Amino acid sequence: MKRMLATLVLVLVAGCSEQPAEMPQPFALTEEAIGRYCGMNVLEHEGPKGQIILSQIPEPIWFSSARDAVAFTLLPDEPKAIAAIYVSDMGTAASWAQPGAENWIDARTAFYVINSAQRGGMGVAETIPFSRETDARDFAGKHGGEVVGFSDIPPGYVLGDGQAADGAAPQRREAGQ
Repeated sequence: MKRMLATLVLVLVAGCSEQPAEMPQPFALTEEAIGRYCGMNVLEHEGPKGQIILSQIPEPIWFSSARDAVAFTLLPDEPKAIAAIYVSDMGTAASWAQPGAENWIDARTAFYVINSAQRGGMGVAETIPFSRETDARDFAGKHGGEVVGFSDIPPGYVLGDGQAADGAAPQRREAGQ
């Protein structure tokens, strides 16, 4: 009897444990999206975009670049109750100028090209996200740079001057090279 009671208590306790919250779906990019750091319409900038959805807040925080979304996660004064981080999948984008309104991927599982010759919408170094590693490697082959995961993006690259952790300047190549 004691054994059955103990088992019942364990089952009830296990049933009461919190289930991990399901990751919210990304929002479609619209003309109303204003960049967190620049205060400008996100669509006015070329290149990959970002959005962060916080727990308990039903609207996304928009970023004019994927780099800014990554920076948000590293800044000590920004909220840390992040439910989801999404970035544009540049492997499915129509072009650099049109990264897409609905081709969002989980930023934490994306492959990024850093230190490439391709500049972000504000003319600075960009973290260029792809859902497939092969697409990221193809991009790096054409535009220079290296492929890294989300946790391998050097903080100085997104928070500083856009240089790699070793201080090397991003490679620049002229169009057509």
